[in-house]
Amino acid sequence: MIAACEAKRLPLNGLAVVLSICSLALPHAIAQSVVAKPPVKTPSSGGNSFDGPGDVRYVDKRDTQDRRIDMFIGDWRDSMPRQVFGSLVLRDILTRGDNLNPPQPGAVLQGANFVAFGRLQSKASTTPSKLAKEQEIFYIDGGTGEISAGGKTTPLHKDVAVFIPENLSFVLKNTGDTSLTMYVVSEPVPEGFVPRTEMMAVDEREVPVRTPMAASPYTIAGASGHWAHVVRDLFSRTDGLATIGDIITVTINPMTMGEPHPHNLFQEEIWTAIDGTSLAFISAQLRVQHPGMAYMIRPDKTMTHSNINAGDTPVKFLWFADSSNKK
Repeated sequence: MIAACEAKRLPLNGLAVVLSICSLALPHAIAQSVVAKPPVKTPSSGGNSFDGPGDVRYVDKRDTQDRRIDMFIGDWRDSMPRQVFGSLVLRDILTRGDNLNPPQPGAVLQGANFVAFGRLQSKASTTPSKLAKEQEIFYIDGGTGEISAGGKTTPLHKDVAVFIPENLSFVLKNTGDTSLTMYVVSEPVPEGFVPRTEMMAVDEREVPVRTPMAASPYTIAGASGHWAHVVRDLFSRTDGLATIGDIITVTINPMTMGEPHPHNLFQEEIWTAIDGTSLAFISAQLRVQHPGMAYMIRPDKTMTHSNINAGDTPVKFLWFADSSNKK
């Protein structure tokens, strides 16, 4: 595996991107306690702060900050392990810092608390725990297990996402013979916020793909926006998120790419690779992005980004956005 700091820089000139669609087989459903999400429609732009190609702006000369691209990228393999809830081991990918001028690689979050990779050893269980002043989402990456909270138990395997609200006691258990692995997103809870009283679980493979409200002429058939983004919704503010606006998965099919675009001020948009290797096109540079790596761009209305799948299998990202730190 190539860590962010070791990632190869690939030339942009000469890169041929062919737009095509490949099918993605969806496995069968799992537990009855996992809720079904209704279809969601999104603007043709993709549902964020970018309206179209006219929003892209170029500076008169190369931004010196472009040389610091790797400060906006994190990889759990570069992090020291830390233990939470008794036996769950986390290794941070992105942490709190400054989204315009990170003090260290991956320290870019001003809204969310962290994005981390978690591992629970075979047959291990966490201690009964409650979250205080934060809420967490667990997205299962591998292994089998279960999570219990509020008198309910939900089975866990790859592609199941669980939302644990503040003040709800829960226990994670690994029921398999291999590690239960997951991505963990933590959001702060503002004063006066009233959390939901039950956990919520979603099988991402059961979630319908978003459909654009007004199809862009450049959006591939079957995509939700930004040319090639195939979006499935996990959780949103209506489900009880306090700070994060939405958390979704984005699949990009072989030999396709997302539409390059910038973000408005304070728009934290996090791209965590969970399946497949792709190219992160950030400003005027390329980085190889493996599963377990995440990045965001400077939300300054100028820096652009895209995700390019130059391979022959789909790639998938865990994505969330936040603009709650708006001054």
